[in-house]
Amino acid sequence: MSWLRALKLTARSGLTIERRRLEPLIALRGAAGLALVIGVGLALFGPVVAASSAFGAFQAAIATFQRSWRPRPVLALVSGVSLGLSTFIGYVAGPRLLLFMAVLVLWTFVAGLAWAAGPTGGIIAASNVAIMLVTITLPTSVAEAALHAAMITFGGVVQAALIVLLPVRRWGAQRDALADALAAEADYARRLRHDPVAHFDPVPLMLARSAASVTPRQARRRPAELHGSRGVAERIRPVLASLADPAMGVPAEGPERDRVRELLSAAAALLDAAARAIRNGDPVRLPAPAVAVLKTPDTGALLAGPPLRAADRLAALLSDVIEAAEGEGTKEERAGAEEAADALGAPRDGRTPAEHKRRPTLLRLVPVVLRSMRRELHHGSPILRHAVRLAAVAALGYLLGRVLPYGHGYWAPMAAVMVMRPEFSQTYARSVARFGGTVVGVFLATAIVQAAHPGTGLSAAFAVVCALLMYLLMRTGYAVGQACVAAYVVFLLGMAGDDWSQTVLERVVLTLVGGLLAMVSYAVYPAWETPRLRNRLGDWLKEDGRYAASVVDQYADPADRGHDDVRHALLATREARVAWQEAVATARHEPVRHRGLSHAAADDTQHALAQLGRVAMLMEAHLPEGGATPVPAAAPLAAALRRATEQGAKAVRERRVPDWTAVREALARWDEEERAAEEGGDPVVRNGADLLLEALEDFSRGLEDAPKSSRAPGGGDAGDPGG
Repeated sequence: MSWLRALKLTARSGLTIERRRLEPLIALRGAAGLALVIGVGLALFGPVVAASSAFGAFQAAIATFQRSWRPRPVLALVSGVSLGLSTFIGYVAGPRLLLFMAVLVLWTFVAGLAWAAGPTGGIIAASNVAIMLVTITLPTSVAEAALHAAMITFGGVVQAALIVLLPVRRWGAQRDALADALAAEADYARRLRHDPVAHFDPVPLMLARSAASVTPRQARRRPAELHGSRGVAERIRPVLASLADPAMGVPAEGPERDRVRELLSAAAALLDAAARAIRNGDPVRLPAPAVAVLKTPDTGALLAGPPLRAADRLAALLSDVIEAAEGEGTKEERAGAEEAADALGAPRDGRTPAEHKRRPTLLRLVPVVLRSMRRELHHGSPILRHAVRLAAVAALGYLLGRVLPYGHGYWAPMAAVMVMRPEFSQTYARSVARFGGTVVGVFLATAIVQAAHPGTGLSAAFAVVCALLMYLLMRTGYAVGQACVAAYVVFLLGMAGDDWSQTVLERVVLTLVGGLLAMVSYAVYPAWETPRLRNRLGDWLKEDGRYAASVVDQYADPADRGHDDVRHALLATREARVAWQEAVATARHEPVRHRGLSHAAADDTQHALAQLGRVAMLMEAHLPEGGATPVPAAAPLAAALRRATEQGAKAVRERRVPDWTAVREALARWDEEERAAEEGGDPVVRNGADLLLEALEDFSRGLEDAPKSSRAPGGGDAGDPGG
């Protein structure tokens, strides 16, 4: 993609406004906290301290809107305390230019590395640096700096207290994540009725799993309906796929296929009912036709073998979902849930909800974050490159602001720090959006000031209204949010006594300078995703192969029951798949040519690996019980799969095409052993093994479209050159 086209697409993306669900009660709570902090600051210390404390309350509320499964009060407190600390340290170092530059570079470098802990940590850290550049200009002594830092922290405390005192939909994010996962399963079941080999996007299940991680304190307070349902939903997905896939025994047309479609439709209706109940905290209302479909004896008359086992297991899992979605409830509601589960005709095996996954507390999270940051300190890390860019741009922007004939030179580095992200498209889109939003917001605020000539109190009121609009509309688009922020800053600094007419020109010019610095920094020192596509593809191939090998291993030794290995491999392949998809989406917007992997090859190999994972999932749906007859030939096949995909991953990174001779030979030996024993093995695992090999060969055929490819005997043994 050319630079001109990339700039056009990113600019359009940054200025896009989306229709999103608004959260007025949360926005009102954040604005109320801001108003309270400004009011206290004005009454006790005057407009300058009030303006400083307002930044703390404003940023603390924004932090609570970030995607995080931690309690919102914790995010507000972390934001307020860290911003207060940054302000005090920055002011103490401010009078000495060299010392302040060293502090600024160190602070921004650490803020860039904070992205290793996730987007929420990165955004909070970057915001602290940006607002620190503003707030250190307000105090006039160390004592006043301490007062400003205390009031900024007070703003975070107020926002945290309001979240505790005025809760809005407790556990709402976790409810939505679990309900979205069940709704995604329902949609998958409906699509399987028309496309028996439809693919499933695992992202909703991954988000639900992340949301289910809680601290011990949260585990004691978590609603009962948030226990267990996610784990059951995870087990439903392969059962749905196995029931629908013709390779598992049900013909493409006929009465058996019609029966499968009815079962899938009923499962979708019940999953939707459970999702609605969990999302709203209401009792489960089961659709009677769906229950009737699942309890009818016709299923046993029409289906046999693996499809019948899948239908029975589906009924059992759906009964678990309904029972878990009902939660504790009243005695009558619990009785209704048990009757509903019994109505599905599923056995009650007395399973209890899985124990909660442990999330580290805030103090124990610190060493985890530090280890994540330390892992990024290596050549080629996009997070390290982002940290270097951020520190360099903040220092250069601050020096430029001092040289330019304006009184608010800190706006240039502040704008740059706020728009910069580890990837190209987000940085450029946010730069354009911030400039456009700033122009609109500043000129709207100027028009209001010219018409109303507000004093201190009215300026404070206008600032609170702008903050309210920001909280309400921030998810609709970055440009919209920045228009509200620009107006908010004009009113807030006007409240502190700044000349609004001077603020207009400074704000626009310095925001443009900051945005240009951010864009130039990425062009000079980029972290392109395109050259790393082969690494991402190799990682996905390796994890897919490990997942398939773990499943096949279970057929070789059912008594081992090492389902934890299968589970861990499944989670790893999901993460690798999402990393690949995100990399491809990012690379498509980069002004870099594809090196060694064409668009067609990327699409073909992605389809082949998705099929490989899907076949392993089908086999997982029929994993044998502990007392089942072992399939000894499955063990060599599992070893061959694991070894061949590891070597194949190396070949992909070295721009060679993997070879699957070892897998073919393992299957040939399996067939010879079966002929010698004059008996057939488990049809699920043997048919699945053929499908696994077919998917691997499709993968190699897809790579043949890539330039400079060569056949790699045995998958290659050379080391990873970094792609």
